[in-house]
Amino acid sequence: MSEPLLSSVEQLAGLVVELRAANAVLREVIAAQAAELAELKQRLGKDSSTSNKPPSSDSPYRKPERRSSRRSSGRDPGRQKGAPGSAMPLVEDPNETIICDPESCADCGADLSGAPVTGTARRQVTDVRPPPPPWVTEYRILTRACSCCATRTPGPAPAGATGRAQYGPGVLARAAELLCRHYLPVARAAGLMGSMLGVSVSTGFMAGVRPRAARLLEKQFLPRVRELLRQVGVLHVDETPVRADGALEYVHAACTEFLTAMHTGGRTKDDIDAGKVLPGYTGTIVRDGYAGYVHLIDAHHAWCGAHLIRDLAAFHRVDPKGQFWAAAMADTLTDAHQHAQTARAAGNDHLTPDVLADIRRRYHGATAAGISDNTTRAGPLAADALTLARRFRNHEDMILRFVVDLGVPFTNNQSERDVRPAKIQQRTSGGCWRTLAGVADFAVVQSYLSTATKWGLDSYDVLTQLFTTGAWLPPAATPG
Repeated sequence: MSEPLLSSVEQLAGLVVELRAANAVLREVIAAQAAELAELKQRLGKDSSTSNKPPSSDSPYRKPERRSSRRSSGRDPGRQKGAPGSAMPLVEDPNETIICDPESCADCGADLSGAPVTGTARRQVTDVRPPPPPWVTEYRILTRACSCCATRTPGPAPAGATGRAQYGPGVLARAAELLCRHYLPVARAAGLMGSMLGVSVSTGFMAGVRPRAARLLEKQFLPRVRELLRQVGVLHVDETPVRADGALEYVHAACTEFLTAMHTGGRTKDDIDAGKVLPGYTGTIVRDGYAGYVHLIDAHHAWCGAHLIRDLAAFHRVDPKGQFWAAAMADTLTDAHQHAQTARAAGNDHLTPDVLADIRRRYHGATAAGISDNTTRAGPLAADALTLARRFRNHEDMILRFVVDLGVPFTNNQSERDVRPAKIQQRTSGGCWRTLAGVADFAVVQSYLSTATKWGLDSYDVLTQLFTTGAWLPPAATPG
């Protein structure tokens, strides 16, 4: 072999080595980019259906695909065929009646005065009138001098008239309703008081209504609700962040279908216990996966199924083939929920052993697949999916609590609904509370209004009672 040929072979061999090394580097770069792309797709794909982000954060410029885990009922949207309709009824005793009588014939123009009436059609218009002036009651407290000892004795003043001039319980109740029930800012609520009720109040008065109500509720209502909540068998808990005084504060809720107790603080276990409901509670706590509740060892814990399905959907939508286990687990939870609902509707207090065994078999299979499929994969998507799969393995009893105890619901929707007003109030108030005391007072008053509404009571009525004789108190943990 000639020397130039040997040189060419050596050059080619060296080039192959260089290309292989470069190829290995490129493979690593491509793998890293693929992992980064998967992570970005997962992050961009997050919305209210795949994470704990609120629906208000979803983009308004694209219509999301149908992602609900609910099964289709097969019915057309809107009012169903055969369902009774409703119309605005006529009032039998209207405030004013106006006769619309024709003067002349629409055909020949003849005078119709005195002509017989052949039909009468009733049409009513319901409207509002300008607000009446406020009703002012003056108490003239007479002082009389005793003819025997000359002692001057004033007459007894009513409890609601403690100063020279003040607003009555009706005005206070309406102001509190606008602020705390309808979540209006102080200035706008003051304007509505004047335009709709004819009562001109200052923003300072309006700003003082909520703390005034909160102080009254702290005396009897909150202790009563906390006492009743500790007696129930299943308790929903949740927390949501709000901005107050330039920092994050958390609104905590402990609630049932008929009771609500809210308080504010941080997110530590001491802040959670500050609500004076959960320490020592021995029932079942339905919650999300936040680890701040793990110190409550006297209670059983149930994991919200809606949160878990959102977590599973976030992985399956990014990588349907690689994360097929997530869809299998979501189907398992959804089917288990359907079985539990059917059993409750039939009056059963537990699932049949074969149904429960099948649910656990499918659960174990999906968990094993999630762990094995993601153990050998690299990248943040696989690492996060492996963490989720291990969570299902480690917390099986907590996640499947709703099929073992049919008194435990599948979701934690009750507490999520009860803490939502905190977000509504924050948004209507410019995105934050000015003070920590303000959000704390909101939590107290919202506990009262939420509980009263669950009992079917009118918010204005219970607020009027609060400012007249004292807070309405729930008679028991549940009606009946």
